[in-house]
Amino acid sequence: MTINALLLSSSRVGDTPYLAHAIPFIKPLTTNAQKWIFIPYAGVSMSYDTYLASVVTGLSELELDISGIHQHPDPQQAIKDADGILIGGGNTFHLLHQLYRYDLVTLIGEQVALGKPYIGWSAGSNVSGLSIRTTNDMPIIEPPSFKALNLVPFQLNPHYSNYQAPGHNGETRAQRLLEFTKVDPLTPVVGIVEGSALWRQGDKLSLLGDQPAYLFCGEQQEIPIPVGSDLSHLLKA
Repeated sequence: MTINALLLSSSRVGDTPYLAHAIPFIKPLTTNAQKWIFIPYAGVSMSYDTYLASVVTGLSELELDISGIHQHPDPQQAIKDADGILIGGGNTFHLLHQLYRYDLVTLIGEQVALGKPYIGWSAGSNVSGLSIRTTNDMPIIEPPSFKALNLVPFQLNPHYSNYQAPGHNGETRAQRLLEFTKVDPLTPVVGIVEGSALWRQGDKLSLLGDQPAYLFCGEQQEIPIPVGSDLSHLLKA
C-alpha cells in the first residue's frame, strides 16, 4: 500500500459553501473508502457535533458514511475501523494536543502508511507535516510535542498570503517563514494558497488547484511553485 493524502489549504474559497471547492479533489480518495472518521479536535469555538454536521452537509453529494471520533468510546479503534480519515481546521495546537492525549499520532501515521486515505484542511494539513512549527495559530494550549504526523517530510503553511494591510507594522507571513528557515535552514516549507491542495500518492506529490504555492528553504524565499507542478522531489527532503 502507498500513502494517499490530500492536504487542503482551506475549507472555503472566498464565500463559497463549506468544502464545495474541494469536492473534485476529495472525490478520487473516496472511490474505495465509504466509511470515514472525522476528527474535530481543532474546532475549539464550536461543539464537535456542530462541526461534524457541517462536514457531513458539505460532503453530502459524495454520499459518505461520516462519524465523529468523539462519538466513539475508543478513539483508536475508531481510526482502525474507518476506511478513511478526515481532519478539519481550527486551532492546530489544540488539535495536536488532543491527538497526543488519545495516543493517535503514531496510529494515524501507521494507518495512512498502510494505504488508508487521509484528508485534512487548514489545521488538518498543518499536522500532516513534520511538525506544527509553521502554523499560523495562537498556542492556546501546549501539546507534549510539536512533532506531527509526518505524512510528508516537510513543513506546511496553509492559508498562505503575504498581504500586509496598510499601516500594519507586524511581520508578514513571508517574514515569519524566513525566521523559521534561519533557525532550520534544511527543512522546506510549502505555503499553500486558499483553494489549492497538495496530493500525495505514494512517491508522487502534486499541486492541485488554480493558484501557485510557495517554497521557503534556506536561502530560497517565497519561490513560486507553478500550478500543476510535480513536487515529488520534496518527498526526498
